[in-house]
Amino acid sequence: MHDLFKRQLLEHIPRLRAFALSLTHNAEEADDLVQDVLLRAWRARKSFELGTNLHAWLFRILRNTFYNDAVVKRRAVQDVDGVMAANVPAAPNQEWRVRWGEMLEGLQELKPHAREALLMIAAAGMSYEEAAQICGCPVGTIKSRVKRARTELAQRIDFELPPLSEVGADRRCA
Repeated sequence: MHDLFKRQLLEHIPRLRAFALSLTHNAEEADDLVQDVLLRAWRARKSFELGTNLHAWLFRILRNTFYNDAVVKRRAVQDVDGVMAANVPAAPNQEWRVRWGEMLEGLQELKPHAREALLMIAAAGMSYEEAAQICGCPVGTIKSRVKRARTELAQRIDFELPPLSEVGADRRCA
């Protein structure tokens, strides 16, 4: 059992890291978060029931760990006087890089539940069912959050979304 669990755990690392990176926006923090998730999962491996969805179980641990850590970070001192911001290099001049920055800023302005749903579906490539299981809500709620987040993000970054008929019925974030 341990070898099978270990092998499956290792297979999930790239997707866990991608989701962690989309939440933290920092490679080092994402790596730390994934390491913490793997450690927690390993410690709780006896409580995992074989045949259930390991992917959803791991992502739920990651999500809960991230939000628990966010509560602690809220109490941390912020860059009020702008010292850290002054050390940031000059803004990039490539248009795609600027648009990327606008998109990231727009993502941060979304409501947390909407941002999380959009990232799970569009960035982490999860199904609506997996995302619903991780968030502990109905599939319809996830679909609604993704649609609202997608529309709001497009408006924030002045991007014209194609009509749903052009996106295709098989698209996850339609």
